[in-house]
Amino acid sequence: MPQNVEVKAKVGDLEALILKAKNLCKCEGTIIVQDDTFFKTETGRLKLRIFKEGDGELIFYDRPDVEGPKVSNFSKSNTSDPESLKEVLSLALGSVGRVQKTRTLFMYGQTRIHIDKVINLGNFMELEVMLKDDQTPEEGTMIAEEILLLLGIPKIDLISGAYMDWLNKQDK
Repeated sequence: MPQNVEVKAKVGDLEALILKAKNLCKCEGTIIVQDDTFFKTETGRLKLRIFKEGDGELIFYDRPDVEGPKVSNFSKSNTSDPESLKEVLSLALGSVGRVQKTRTLFMYGQTRIHIDKVINLGNFMELEVMLKDDQTPEEGTMIAEEILLLLGIPKIDLISGAYMDWLNKQDK
């Protein structure tokens, strides 16, 4: 199963962070509109991501809910009929909720830098250091920490958990 090292942070000044990412990555970034539906599972998280273009991907991942860098194990499957798949999974497993966001994606080496505007939640930044087969999680953590410094993200802004968890807490 592929692994990455992930870090999430709350973002105060979205435009300033986007500018730093553009300068770091020497590109404009790619804007992606995502609509994620989460399903009930015994372990990990299962979500169906639907893109604005109409295709989607089913993603299972498992990671600890801790602040700072953490290892995430994941598996993905693409689908050309995500609405039908969402209906089947909702009937079979039950839905936990939905996260809608506009993501600006930047690539820096082996790291995906996501700058997210999450509806009803706020602005966030997420790093995903895609580990190579011969890399340890510690190496991925070092890469993530270096990028946090380059982007000027202080450790106090690091957060744990998933957007879905925070949205569900707000609803209670």
